[in-house]
Amino acid sequence: MLPTGLKDNQPRESNNQKVYPQPMEDSANQNPEALEALISKIFTNISSLKSAYIQLQSAHTPYDPDKIQAADKDVISELKNLSELKHFYRENNPKPICVSPQDSRLAAEIQEQQSLLKTYEVMVKKFQSEIQNKDSEILQLQQMIEEANQKRAKLEKNLKLRGLSTKESEGSGDESGFYSVDLTPDLFISAVETAFKAIHDFSKPLINMMKAAGWDLDAAANSIESNVVYAKRAHKKYAFESHICQRMFSGFQHENFSIKVDSGAVSKETFFHQFLSMREMDPLDMLGQNPDSAFGKFCRSKYLVVVHPKMEASFFGNLDQRNYINGGGHPRTPFYQVFLKLAKSIWLLHRLAHSFDPNVKVFQVKRGNEFSEVYMESVVKNLILDENDPKPRVGLMVMPGFWIGGSVIQSRVYLSGVKVAE
Repeated sequence: MLPTGLKDNQPRESNNQKVYPQPMEDSANQNPEALEALISKIFTNISSLKSAYIQLQSAHTPYDPDKIQAADKDVISELKNLSELKHFYRENNPKPICVSPQDSRLAAEIQEQQSLLKTYEVMVKKFQSEIQNKDSEILQLQQMIEEANQKRAKLEKNLKLRGLSTKESEGSGDESGFYSVDLTPDLFISAVETAFKAIHDFSKPLINMMKAAGWDLDAAANSIESNVVYAKRAHKKYAFESHICQRMFSGFQHENFSIKVDSGAVSKETFFHQFLSMREMDPLDMLGQNPDSAFGKFCRSKYLVVVHPKMEASFFGNLDQRNYINGGGHPRTPFYQVFLKLAKSIWLLHRLAHSFDPNVKVFQVKRGNEFSEVYMESVVKNLILDENDPKPRVGLMVMPGFWIGGSVIQSRVYLSGVKVAE
């Protein structure tokens, strides 16, 4: 950059060469080396300016605030250099008497750079505005993170002080609902209802796809549990719900749900915190953040045992989705997303069961067991019992039961050989 503040009778230096303020004809005729040096200086400055501008553009993809600010300073510095060269030339050549080819070349270059200068100034303002917007977004995200950390710390404190209860003192004013949950049997019963509905919801598309693929549903239901006497043909849907339930609840009694994970013992506080933090989240979003989490491994393993390869091949014409899941992925297909809702409901029920002290125990009833109103509930209502056999037998277990403290949550069963009132 040329030094500023020099008098008209003082020499200026550029690239270790002295440039003297002479009229146009003198600089062109008497000191052409100085003019060439000035032109060279302009071209060097232009090259540096273009390079700085490219660096400024590159810093936006990916977005890097530090690189943007550094490149912005370089662009501004080069623009100032160019401006000083322009003023230096004008001050020392106010009224050219004759125009040499070198002068014409310099004048044209200066005119071009004036136009570029305006363009760069507009772009710099645009980038500065974008930087301010990004800074504002970053500040908002930092505030959200800080609020989330405060809530998390508050929850952990309450868990320790109140035994697993996360309910705030009355009048806290917290409207999020995150701190208004107590670990109670009613909460667990609600989670059981959610899981039971999820099993039913997943069985619907499964059965519909079997119909579309030309499956013999009677034979398929009989292969799950043979010789069950159904009151109605439509009741065979409970065979598929039973199939889903048996595989989804396998390993429920274990803390790790029989999933191989590299972790030690998990505290009850951690189980309950996982339940609270996951219950409002979309399962696909959770897996997008951490596809190889314990929940991600659970989803993959359960899908592979619930949906048989032959079934999947008949549905989709290939095993591409199965291979993708087997390889560690989680596809965004509608069928898999319905399955994820089921998997999430069972996973949360497991997290909640192991939050209690002692743990909630799961129990199953087998086919042929005598129906007990204490431990079982029929999934079909309006039953007509046979007077000769007033104690019907279990044909299918559709949902297991649970021991919670000294109370029983009934298992849901389909009773074989009974009639239903119209």
